[in-house]
Amino acid sequence: MDARKSSIAIGCIVVATLLVLAAGLMPGARTLSFEAVLRALVSPDGRIESILVWTLRLPRSLAAATAGAGLAVSGYLLQSLTRNPLADPGITGVTAGAIAPIVVCFVFLPSVSGLYYPLVGLAGGLAAASVTFWVARGGNGHPLHLALGGVSVSLFLGAITIYVLLFAGPQSTALLFWLAGGFAGRTWGHLLQMLPWVLVGVSGAFLLHRVIAMFALSDHSAAAMGVQLNLWKPVLLLLGICPVAGVAPVAGPVAFVGLAAPHIAKLLRPRGTALEIGLTAAIGALIVTAADLVARTIAIPKELPVGIVTALLGGPFFVYLVQRGRLDFKGEGA
Repeated sequence: MDARKSSIAIGCIVVATLLVLAAGLMPGARTLSFEAVLRALVSPDGRIESILVWTLRLPRSLAAATAGAGLAVSGYLLQSLTRNPLADPGITGVTAGAIAPIVVCFVFLPSVSGLYYPLVGLAGGLAAASVTFWVARGGNGHPLHLALGGVSVSLFLGAITIYVLLFAGPQSTALLFWLAGGFAGRTWGHLLQMLPWVLVGVSGAFLLHRVIAMFALSDHSAAAMGVQLNLWKPVLLLLGICPVAGVAPVAGPVAFVGLAAPHIAKLLRPRGTALEIGLTAAIGALIVTAADLVARTIAIPKELPVGIVTALLGGPFFVYLVQRGRLDFKGEGA
């Protein structure tokens, strides 16, 4: 796909995301007509329709789109860094590493402000990723080594999280819903809390797209072309974890987006790394926005966690990739 077609594809996906976002402003416990939504958007007047649109539904949908774009680019960076088609925030243990210390702080250190949770998640994600890469021989072993290392780390941290939940008391129900991943009740404040971390990861990926392209080569080839591996590997890892650190405190773990979106983008064969990153971000935003719409409308007035919907969608897609030979397990690591 040439640059023009890639740009058109990105534009179409962005338009589709906006359409899904607009459609999500209508359904709910109180369904609004298209005219009521349009009137509330254009001239908010403090009536119930305006409150539903501007206070409840619009920030939630924008938060879902922002989280989807960030998690998709996070998966893209981790796959590029490790040259491993299985790498994503969930499988590498990054998500579990971000979630576990946040739960610990919430239960045992309630005096810690939620504003610090992204920093807590960033530290936990970096620690978990470091252990995973150590188990996977620094990423130089077979791709399955990274997956097995990440699954092991995730299971260990998941057990700690469940154990801590035993001490949560009445708050355990809310924590369990958060741990399933979701955007219920998310406000403009939550969106602003998440946005800087996602912007760091996405904008950093765009700025370093030439370096990322070099990582498609072997370490020896990349080093021969002047890439300072000891500098850029930690930088790309940090950029890959930043969106997870920002999204996790707001939405909890949202599964499979970081794995599926980069592969869908690559199936479209965009020309150039920058366009591939843009396409990945757009696809991730569309997936999570659509999943959030499904989660809150499939059983009105109740709703499902978004993480369950993305897992139900992502699981079959992952099986499809494996069956069609889209995942390369030739054993070339980072």
